[in-house]
Order: sequence, then C-alpha cells, then structure tokens
Amino acid sequence: MQITETLNEGLKREYQITITGSDLESRVAEKLEEARPEIQMKGFRKGKVPIALLKKQFGPRLMGEAMQEAVDGAMQGHLDETGDRPATQPDIKMVNEDWKEGDDVIVAMAYEKLPEIPDVDYKVIKLERLTVAPADADVDEALENLAKNVQNFDTKKGKAADGDQVVIDFVGKLDGEAFEGGAAEDYPLVLGSGSFIPGFEEQLVGAKKGDEKALDITFPEEYGAENLAGKAVVFEVTVKEVKKPVPAEIDDELAKKYGAEDLDALKGQISERLKAEYAGAARAVMKRKLLDQLDEKVDFELPPSLVNAEANQIAHQLWHEENPDVHGHDHPEIEPTDEHRKLAERRVKLGLLLAELGQKNEITVSDAEMSQAIMAQARQYPGQERAFFEFIQKNQGAQQQIRAPLFEDKVVDFVFEMAEVTEKEVSKDDLKKAVDALEDE
Repeated sequence: MQITETLNEGLKREYQITITGSDLESRVAEKLEEARPEIQMKGFRKGKVPIALLKKQFGPRLMGEAMQEAVDGAMQGHLDETGDRPATQPDIKMVNEDWKEGDDVIVAMAYEKLPEIPDVDYKVIKLERLTVAPADADVDEALENLAKNVQNFDTKKGKAADGDQVVIDFVGKLDGEAFEGGAAEDYPLVLGSGSFIPGFEEQLVGAKKGDEKALDITFPEEYGAENLAGKAVVFEVTVKEVKKPVPAEIDDELAKKYGAEDLDALKGQISERLKAEYAGAARAVMKRKLLDQLDEKVDFELPPSLVNAEANQIAHQLWHEENPDVHGHDHPEIEPTDEHRKLAERRVKLGLLLAELGQKNEITVSDAEMSQAIMAQARQYPGQERAFFEFIQKNQGAQQQIRAPLFEDKVVDFVFEMAEVTEKEVSKDDLKKAVDALEDE
C-alpha cells in the first residue's frame, strides 16, 4: 500500500492511495479461510469446501469488502500519522474505474483539514455584566398583566366591540336545514378571539342586546367536517347579552389562581422571575461582547468548505424569512452575498475556537443536561411529547442541534470564569437598549 501527496495548498490536502492487487488477494484469502469452517455446501462436509469453489461463489462480495477495509484503513492510518482532522468527511474516488481482478486499486482522497487554533490568554479579556434589580413598578406591571389574563366580564350597555363578550343563542343551517353540531344556547363568545370560523365574530361587532342576526358564512375548504367544507351556510343568532372585559382584582384570590399562597407570595415569585429574565438578557449581552473580543483577537485560516456551507445556510434562512409563504426548496437558487460570507466567516471562526477550547478543557454535555434540554423542547408539542422523544432518539442530526448550543454555553461560561468581569448596575430601560442593539447588529 502506498500513499502519495498530490496537493498541499493552505488547508486543502489531496492524496493518491495505491492498494496492490496482491494485497487485496491476500485479504480475500484470509476472509475465506476465516469463514470456511462454518460453510457447508452440497457434496461437501462442513468446513471442507475447496477454497477455489468458495472464491468463485463469495469472491466478488469479499473483494468489495476488502477494498473498503483497505481504503478505510489507509485513510485512518494517514490521519493518525499526520494528526490531520478533516473539516468534513474526506472525498474518496476510485481513479482506475476500469479495474479488474488482479489489478492494483488506485483511489484519490481529498479533504480540508481543520486549522491549528492559536492559544488565547482568556485572563486578559475584560467584560462587563449588567445587573438590574426589579423595581416595584415592574412587579406591579406584571401583576396588572396577570389580572388581564384572568379578566372577568361585566354587563355593557351599547354595541359590542372587539374584545367584548357576547352571550348568544345560534343555529346553523345548510340549505335551510339545521346541521349537526351547529347550534348552542347561552354561548359566551369573545369577539376577536378567533375561536369561531372566519366571518362569524366579525359580523357580530356592533351588535346590541336583543339583536337577531342572520350571518352568512362559508366554511373553509379544509374544514374537518366533509359535509360542511367549502359550503355556504346561514347562522341565525340571537344576542342575549353584551359584556365588557374587566381585569380581575389584584388580591389574594388572584394569587391563588396562579398557584401562590397570597398576594405577597405572588409578588415574590414575579420578582424572582424578573431577576431571571434580566440575568438572561444581561448574559446575552455579555456573551456578544465576549464573542466580539474573540473575533478581534484571534485570526487563523478557515476551511473554505465550512465557510461556504455556513454562508449558503445563512442566505437560505434569511431568504425564507423574507418569503414566509414559500416552504421547502422549490425556489430559485439563492446566492450568498458578501455580507453573508462575512457573517459565515465569523461564525465558523468562533465555532472552531470554542470547540477547541472545550476539547482542551474536557468540557462535555452530560446525559442529564441533554435530557433536560430535550424535555424542555418536548413541552412545546403538548400531546406529542412521546413522538418528539422518539424522533430525537433516532435522529443524530437533531441531537446535535440540541447539544451544540448547550456545549457552546458551557464553554462561554468557562471563559467568563477566566475573564476579568466587573458588574454594573443599570436600569431596565438601559438593559433593553443593550439587548435591542444586539438584534440590530
């Protein structure tokens, strides 16, 4: 077996691997001898089938296995010897496609190796951690929002408006006949809630107590009941009462509705939640400042394949954000811009730098941390948690999408511990401005 370097340019490497025909024959012969004791064929005792006959029947398949093993072994041996770490899976191609048994096998191997990451003195990094103490006004504002969420409704004189509640009797009719499931009495409907089919609530805006209305409605084409899908119907509606929303009283009863013992306990819970929110926002600001400093301090050659892939992904994602109605990949080819490439270069550089730091310091994501993160994401799919768990278990790519940000955050926290960090108390508005600035960059 022989490996010859054919390209050494920046991070790009290309090699020609030659595997002799005699080497392959030896490998096939070894495989046949290993399998022979367990093979039984008609006319021969078990383990006594002639090698020539075995080779005729199993030789082609074993030759393919021998080629694959020889190439894999040569590639791994080369990487172990050179210390190269390919940025992506090496590209392997057979050169002599007209190969026949007995010939040498010539294979071309190409890859981009990961660069040498320079050491960084993280202790010279200076960061500022913004701190915000929840003010009484912030807690009161949160309480008012909670009260609105459990609002009551009081009788209103006059016309119903969006946000008001109407108590109605209604009967739905198709071609003059009432249809099943289309009637109710004393039904409380909040206008603008979108809980009824399109057009129903809108036609009740402006209604008064005692009004009787005939609402012309067309069911959506995709409506679940086939007998109604796409059909024009009439709902005969009687408005029995109009009510306006009234926020709940901010008292112990409100607190109990949110699982707190009393109002003081609820205020304490809100204060702790606000502290956590402010701390999370402040951490995001400090993380951006850290990444900005690392981007300025560190420079090394980047694998073009990683930059190209990241630039294409950024361009594709931004295009879909600007064209939300287009799903899948049925769209014109999207070419990354210089701005996309610049952002891609930053992401690749910082990703490689943080990965190297994490590896050197044996930073890992534990099974418990992964399980906790998966459970948190599963809660976004109520009723489908089991299906989500099964999908994650079977999909290595999905697992990596969850593990990667966890790993990055652990590495960032590690750097925070080494860096010089000072605390600065600011107002909630100042923190918001700092967060808004992140989104504008």
